[in-house]
Amino acid sequence: MLIRTADDQDWPRIHPFFSAIVAAGETYAYPEGLSLEAARPWWMEPPPGQTVVAVEGDTLLGSAKMGPNRPGRGSHVATGSFMVDPAYQGRGVGRKLGEYVITWAREAGYHGIQFNAVVETNTAAVRLWQSLGFRIIGTVPGAFNHPRHGLVGMHVMFHRL
Repeated sequence: MLIRTADDQDWPRIHPFFSAIVAAGETYAYPEGLSLEAARPWWMEPPPGQTVVAVEGDTLLGSAKMGPNRPGRGSHVATGSFMVDPAYQGRGVGRKLGEYVITWAREAGYHGIQFNAVVETNTAAVRLWQSLGFRIIGTVPGAFNHPRHGLVGMHVMFHRL
């Protein structure tokens, strides 16, 4: 599996699983039903951040975006978001993308990585991030309207670099 910087030709290949994950309503609070062009700025991160893809040969397995969590005086802490095509979940793609983002942030001189909104019912992601050194530093109760569980919390998770 190769992790590389996403290019303009990758976005039309990311958009189908981006749309499917958003439409499922279980992990992201992005607006639903975004067209190819309307969704692009929600995922394709401009510098100083970047968006990457995980590929095996010609198959795009997943994607991550990363960059400063806040501008100005908060720009020493990174953030990231991750999506794995549901057809390829359970194959370690999320872990590889997570490891890539941690290495990228460390090499870029960030002091830590903060995830602002990890849905508490997304237990696979919570376990993955904890196994990579993140800890839950707080939970906003009822911050996410889950389609099956109703109002659930969103964790703020942090990894000191």
